[in-house]
Amino acid sequence: MVEPLPASYIVGGVRLPRPFRIRRLGHFGINVNDPEVSRLFYERLLGLRVSDRLDLSPRFTPEERAQVGPLIGYFTRHGTEHHSFVFFPRRALAANYKYPNEFPEVTVNQITWQVGSLREVVDGFDYFKRLGLRIHRSGRDLPGSNWNVYPFDPDGHVNELFYGIEQIGWQGLSKPLAMHDTRHTQPPPLPFRSEYSEVQAGVAKGVDPESGWRQSEPLEERHDVGGVLLGRPFKIVRVGPVRIFVRDVEACLPFYRDTLGLMVTEEVVWKGHRCVYLRANTEHHSIALYPVGLRAELGLHAGTTVFSLGMQLGDYQQLRDAIGFLRGEGVTVRYLPPELFPGIGHCAFAIDPDGHAVQLYHAMEQVGWDGRPRPAASRRPIDNDHWPDVIDADTDTFLGEAYLGPWN
Repeated sequence: MVEPLPASYIVGGVRLPRPFRIRRLGHFGINVNDPEVSRLFYERLLGLRVSDRLDLSPRFTPEERAQVGPLIGYFTRHGTEHHSFVFFPRRALAANYKYPNEFPEVTVNQITWQVGSLREVVDGFDYFKRLGLRIHRSGRDLPGSNWNVYPFDPDGHVNELFYGIEQIGWQGLSKPLAMHDTRHTQPPPLPFRSEYSEVQAGVAKGVDPESGWRQSEPLEERHDVGGVLLGRPFKIVRVGPVRIFVRDVEACLPFYRDTLGLMVTEEVVWKGHRCVYLRANTEHHSIALYPVGLRAELGLHAGTTVFSLGMQLGDYQQLRDAIGFLRGEGVTVRYLPPELFPGIGHCAFAIDPDGHAVQLYHAMEQVGWDGRPRPAASRRPIDNDHWPDVIDADTDTFLGEAYLGPWN
């Protein structure tokens, strides 16, 4: 039985309709057939750095291990956060978590939304329970150290609300596994001790803070990218948006709009298909919902409900150079109808080894205080057959979330 909910909540001294407020899309992940093959694509070609790996073998008996295929998954990052993109072995996770088999095409591992405090995660867990939502799990992820709760959307896509994620500094070292000595499978009692005190306790026990994972650059740094030598002629500076196919947009929309509190920025009807774009902050959209009937029309992989995974590059020149680089490495790069991507200008889609489309782009339209996107008639027309060498600036060029730290 669904319990009645309060009319409003106080979050950080502000009255809100939910006990949390999503600040941004934090990270996302997919389940793949062979993470070692995926690693070559995402690490070597796209330049994401492995920050840790997940060994699932202890969760299975020796007999089971022989049946479930690869058992190692990877956490990767584009900046200082412990992970902004993960890819894990599909068969092993399905066997371990026993995901509902009514959603066999869901290869989303997680779509993760950052809130502002640990209290919002704890109160969010109670809120989801009282709504009667199916919750995958809650507690704390190790590695990464982020507190979380994982509700499912109506189509079986796992979403996550999280607070606090491990940061990786100039040394490039993740937190040592020896500091992951306590696993939390429920929201904690509040208030909880700080991250600083946890690290100090680990050091007091004799854990070497410099014994964590550190990844080296697999390619020679020979490309001049904005005056910095990198292994590729581009740098990923932001992850998102995520695009997913759903069975019924109208049925799925209330979860993202009403339950999670994301804001609808725009809707597009393309060849009879209704597509909805929602945002968490000032970006035009951080997730987009498309009817699954559109998938075959676009020629996208039938084995996944992922339309695409967005990765923003440093600028327009990097986007052009990335396309040439990836094609030179044998990657399939596609262009899709620009009408399906309001708020994003020029973009291209690199196809990963499992058929997932990675949307590469250079700019995201920003939405101001009044919540209105740029009128469609005022947007730059995109001709995918003729990209210009140089484009003129828009009023919000280079605005939005900024990448922190050096590119390398």
